[in-house]
Amino acid sequence: MSDITTINPTTGEEISNYNYMSNDEVNKIVDASHNAFLEWRTVSHEERGRVIKSIGDKLMEYKEELAKLMTEERGKLHSQSMQEIDLCKAICDYTAENGVASLADDVRDIESMKKGLVTYQPIGIIYGMQPWNFPAYQVFRYTIANLMAGNSVLLKHASNVTGSGLLIEKILHESELPSDLFRTIIIDHDQSEALIGNDKVRGVTLTGSDKAGVIVGQQAAKAIKKAVLELGSNDAFIVLEDADIETAVETCTQARLINNGETCVAAKRFIVVDSVYDEFRKRIVEKFEGTKAGDPMDDSSDIGPLARADLREQLHEQVEQSVAKGATIAVGGKVPEGKGSFYPATILENVEKGQPAYDDELFGPVASLIRAKDEDDAMRIANDSRYGLGGAIFSKDEEKAVRLAREQFDTGMVYINGYGLANPALPFGGVKNSGYGREHGGFGIKEFVNIKAVHVF
Repeated sequence: MSDITTINPTTGEEISNYNYMSNDEVNKIVDASHNAFLEWRTVSHEERGRVIKSIGDKLMEYKEELAKLMTEERGKLHSQSMQEIDLCKAICDYTAENGVASLADDVRDIESMKKGLVTYQPIGIIYGMQPWNFPAYQVFRYTIANLMAGNSVLLKHASNVTGSGLLIEKILHESELPSDLFRTIIIDHDQSEALIGNDKVRGVTLTGSDKAGVIVGQQAAKAIKKAVLELGSNDAFIVLEDADIETAVETCTQARLINNGETCVAAKRFIVVDSVYDEFRKRIVEKFEGTKAGDPMDDSSDIGPLARADLREQLHEQVEQSVAKGATIAVGGKVPEGKGSFYPATILENVEKGQPAYDDELFGPVASLIRAKDEDDAMRIANDSRYGLGGAIFSKDEEKAVRLAREQFDTGMVYINGYGLANPALPFGGVKNSGYGREHGGFGIKEFVNIKAVHVF
């Protein structure tokens, strides 16, 4: 019997079977990864950049194959799988172009010495545990930065996208990157904890739920290992009195339903001031009512199925618990009949503290619509969350919106009058229960380096 069976969430049919690696096999991979690191760390930044570019080029040769497999394994729209691979290519290109400057030594004039040198040196194997929602992007986000920094990388991917993890390994191995610098490992939770404790593993990164973050953060702390945690969120999209309502409705719809609603940085709570609430509500309900769930390979589908049947059950339970505690369903909220783990685009109203729709992360196409008295009340509600990954403000007064974003929004990222999943040029990460550390924007490349001071007298 296989340890892992991947299931197509659109059809419910089996895709493939995989077995966990033995401890001996894992230890051999770790040793090979460490030895590859010892060579790679001596390679110039310029040469590393050239190799990174070759990874992006090789990825594009496999674009259609990888996109199709991601859609098959986790049910995301095929068009969005293709866009995800384009984002991975952009990460490779950005890192190749900017990594050299980001890692350059910093020379400082210091009284009483000839000079002070700050140098950014690689540390070794970086072990990443990645989720299923963006099977390629999540991997490239930490892998490319760490390879550029001179580290080697191990990947434990979510079990339901094991095939995607192995295909990504194949792509990197066919690029100019030495093969042992990136390996996909298929292991269980006990093996993962042992790996975190391995002396040759020097850094740990996880993208996942805050519950998983608590466990992995403790395991890393116990081994005195640096960790980066990118966890869940309940992002607030604030619509102020002077907002362009059409822009707000279009953006909130896209930012809630993209990737079947299974995105950490996405519009989860629509917080709308009283004066424009009714107009916003009318328009957004119409948008959600017109959303078609269907085969993710079909261009006419707006959303595909949730990635697994158990995730649909969990989401529907959160909706029902919220309704039991006073929330009302404006649209959606019913589990459809038929095959596949589909869930309709749903909006909950009368959402209040104590309901899952207010307190927790709903990972799927369900939005919470919350009425605020005014701007101050909207900001209060937005920050009244244990999470702090992203958020958005809609206002025609851009200066005011930027001021609120900068000074009052207790999150790692804020969008003004729009939404974009991620940009390689800007840092990605959150605060509070959304985790710590940053990826992208020149910051991720320095998360797992030795920031070394050299004193020259």
